[in-house]
Amino acid sequence: MREIYRKRVEMLLESLPYIRMFSGSTMVIKYGGAAMSSADLKEEFATDIALLRYVGIRPIIVHGGGNEISSYMKRLDLPVTFMEGLRVTDAATMEVAKMVLVGKVNKEIVGLINSKGAPAVGLCGDDGLLLRARPLLKKGQDGCVLDLGLVGEVAEVNVELMALLEADYVPVVASVGVGDDGRSYNINADTVAGALAAALTAEKVIFLTDVIGLLGDLGDDSSLISECTTEEVVRLMEAGKVSKGMIPKLEAVLMSLKAGVRAAHVIDGRIAHSVLLEILTDDAGLGTKIVPDPDSTQA
Repeated sequence: MREIYRKRVEMLLESLPYIRMFSGSTMVIKYGGAAMSSADLKEEFATDIALLRYVGIRPIIVHGGGNEISSYMKRLDLPVTFMEGLRVTDAATMEVAKMVLVGKVNKEIVGLINSKGAPAVGLCGDDGLLLRARPLLKKGQDGCVLDLGLVGEVAEVNVELMALLEADYVPVVASVGVGDDGRSYNINADTVAGALAAALTAEKVIFLTDVIGLLGDLGDDSSLISECTTEEVVRLMEAGKVSKGMIPKLEAVLMSLKAGVRAAHVIDGRIAHSVLLEILTDDAGLGTKIVPDPDSTQA
């Protein structure tokens, strides 16, 4: 019994320097994948966020919900169409996406975090014009601009709304933006996380994924890269050693680190309490930490 108590004390002591280091800092966490679909992992994630808030760290949660959107569209007998990995979003698709992301998924996450004792509030781009959007102009393999409909990118972040952090709330942000024309736009959640982290010059931006991290060789988990610089990330991307699903995350990483974010983490969200383990322990095997190139000048 004493050994169990001793190990518990050691774990608490291990977290102390990290609590001291990060207390008062802002961290943007992109929530998705298995961590968002498993009932147990949902509960553990919400507990992690509540604990971070209680030790003085200010988390902001960003989420998508692509699988649930597709599921509801199929129920409504609406076509599900993708181009270059992006959902083609007409008016009907946008209506369903907003209903699912803002009305269902967002409120479920808010409710879970609230249930753990940390006050959370749900937001999307419309709220206080948090996320101003513009149409995403993306070229296909033939060089022509794809007709993606109401798919957008972040044009501007209203950082004043993050005064919620000062009032001890945990903002939970759905990846929906609003254009100058008042229309809603579907935005990649990784992109939103990167844009928020950049606008707030957050201490960290963390991406929960369904892989162990960034790999030196695709498909070989033993080639996990525990830490690297933005220059090394660019080399991997240019060499085609990054999966298509990882590209939006790494583009968001590069954008946020260039804007002054101190570090980005791509971690395995399938591991229980992965957020706490990454932030408050010495464990370096949960994923990949990416830092600015030593020769770069952050904004």
